[in-house]
Amino acid sequence: MFDPKTNKYPYPLVTDKHYLEIHKDRGLVFDADYPYIDKSSWFKFKQNMTRVFLNVIVFPVATVRLGLKIEGRENLKKHKELLDGGVISVCNHVHMWDYIGVMKGIRPRRSGLLAWAPNINGENGTLIRMVGGIPIPENTVAGQKAFLKAVGGLLKEHGWLHIYAEGSMWEYYRPIRPFKRGASLIAVSNDKPIIPLGYSYREPGFIRKHIFRQIACFTLHIGEPIFPDKELKPKEREKDLTIRANKAVCALVGIDPDKNIYEPEFNDSKRIDYYTTEYGAGYKGSW
Repeated sequence: MFDPKTNKYPYPLVTDKHYLEIHKDRGLVFDADYPYIDKSSWFKFKQNMTRVFLNVIVFPVATVRLGLKIEGRENLKKHKELLDGGVISVCNHVHMWDYIGVMKGIRPRRSGLLAWAPNINGENGTLIRMVGGIPIPENTVAGQKAFLKAVGGLLKEHGWLHIYAEGSMWEYYRPIRPFKRGASLIAVSNDKPIIPLGYSYREPGFIRKHIFRQIACFTLHIGEPIFPDKELKPKEREKDLTIRANKAVCALVGIDPDKNIYEPEFNDSKRIDYYTTEYGAGYKGSW
């Protein structure tokens, strides 16, 4: 399926499928022995140097290049004590650089980032690791157990974990796709709240549109925390939290959750009737 506005991006018929190609395989094995969260001194040093580069060079450049605006940082200040206890954030995934906006939006906090394993194994894998990337192991029960233990430890140590709950990156896609249940599973298992984040779009100015050929400018919205409902059984708690997180992101980007035609339910990786060639119902953005 192609974007009806640009006819450029080959959106798949499965709402969590990736369409960008990975051109390299570094041969990493994400099993029980892989350091999902590397605590070695050398790795931490490299991450600190990367952070300096982000603050001095990358954040300013990305802000100008993307026309990035951030709204809702007051919610982070208001809930500082809560966030200091460990938190998970979710967001729509709409650009190669959108995690830069997330990192800028939540600073000075740092976050771990759940990442598609082939991305960590690919040509950008080292950089993704330096900004907090944690590969999600596939087809290995032992690896998945080690992975869940590692991210649980991060949250218990009062860390921040960012998850793209839609499961894949679709550039400039306007509707909020259905969320996979992983973010809520981790939140429920570790009794942590979810902070909804959402990107909406603005019409670009003359320079960005005609010189940079930029389709839209980005606004990152930061919402209020959402808590697991402890009155529900764990599985129902996960489902309920998934739906509420999806609706919260819809509301942040200007899609009325009650009028949204894209059902905020689990992504079973088979259904294609969650979205159409039209944009999200009730979208209030300028683009």
